[in-house]
This record gives sequence, structure tokens and C-alpha cells, in this order.
Amino acid sequence: MDKVFIEGLEVDTLIGAYDWERGIRQCLRLDLTFAWDIRPAAAGDDLSLALDYAAVHQHVQTFAAAARFELVETFAERLAESLLTQFGMPWLRLRATKPGANPLARGVGVEIERSRP
Repeated sequence: MDKVFIEGLEVDTLIGAYDWERGIRQCLRLDLTFAWDIRPAAAGDDLSLALDYAAVHQHVQTFAAAARFELVETFAERLAESLLTQFGMPWLRLRATKPGANPLARGVGVEIERSRP
């Protein structure tokens, strides 16, 4: 299986369960890996057959800008559903890190894998 990835994508979103978090936007760092057969695009050097990184990036930015979740878990789950539906990849892995959430760690978060039914 071929994989396409976007690593270290930073987005600002409203995320958090505490009152003080509900009035500010915070950074999430995303690592995304998608199952995608790259052979058709590579055979003809054809962008229209590739997974368009720019379109995925824009989709994620738009999603994050509109999101209003308490939990990183909810953000990750809903974003995964949205990406699978919008781009039709058969499988993805999404790691969402919330930097600074714990002063003793570089970040905390979740990593999920999802596939289309």
C-alpha cells in the first residue's frame, strides 16, 4: 500500500474543556498519513490523479477554523470522517498533538486510524 503524508501541519482552533480555553484559539499539530495508490499519477506525471496536498491542507485549515470541540479526541474523529468523505482515500492515520497542554511534556494528544466502510 502506498502512503502519502503531511507532517507537522499546525492549525489554530477552539479546543479545550476548561472555561479559560473556551475563549481562545490554540494550536494543534497534525501528522496525517493517507493510503493512496500513487502509480496512476506517477505513470503520467499527472496531478489530477494524485492526492492533492494543497487541497487536503486547505480542507484541514477550513475544518479547524470552524471547529468548536472540548476534546482533541472529538476533533480527530470528526476530521478523519471529513477527510475520508471529501477525498475518498481508503484509509488514514491522524495524529493530533496539543502542544503545551502539559508543562512536563512537549505535547499530548491522540492517534487514530480510520477507513471507509
